[in-house]
Amino acid sequence: MTEDVPPSALDARVLVLNRNYLAIHVINIRRALTLLYRSAAEVLEVRDGLYANYDFQGWLEMSELRSEEKRSDEDWLRSVNFDLQAPRVVRLVRFDRLPRQSLRFSRRSLFARDGNECQYCGRRFPPQQLSLDHVLPRSRGGDTSWENIVCCCRACNTRKGGRTPREASMTLRNQPRQPDQGPLLARHIQHPKYESWKVFMAAASSPVELR
Repeated sequence: MTEDVPPSALDARVLVLNRNYLAIHVINIRRALTLLYRSAAEVLEVRDGLYANYDFQGWLEMSELRSEEKRSDEDWLRSVNFDLQAPRVVRLVRFDRLPRQSLRFSRRSLFARDGNECQYCGRRFPPQQLSLDHVLPRSRGGDTSWENIVCCCRACNTRKGGRTPREASMTLRNQPRQPDQGPLLARHIQHPKYESWKVFMAAASSPVELR
């Protein structure tokens, strides 16, 4: 288990597909179960190279059959009366729109994009010891965007001040850019238990984000 994916089954994430089997976003397990219970979605399981669809009752029955032989790459939710396997992918049965074309810019996502690494000195820091730096300072017309913001430690931020990297004799380790997919999602998809997401992510024509 990595530090990027919490061990609790309630913290598991679920990839959401639209009616046409295109990935649109990622939600938490609570939201996914609500959609299943209301018959707004169905479980789409990819297991040993085979695909199967289940409504909520069908998934309960399948979970009951598997509950005696749980696999290490699975998450299970326990109730008083039964154990329920956490689905990895759900498909919305009546929603066929595509996700929006741009990724939301946020402090958390930017830190994930840069791997919590200062883009000037190259050292890694916990999030509370990092700040955001405008490569082209706001006083010079620099905007707050993926292409002009980098993760920066406090010492480098103070050293750079209101100057450009060249003026401060500092070198950017990587040119900032908008990621192809949500940075937080990219960290999750590296975990073996989300292996089944990859085939749907490869087919996605738009960025997919965690929600």
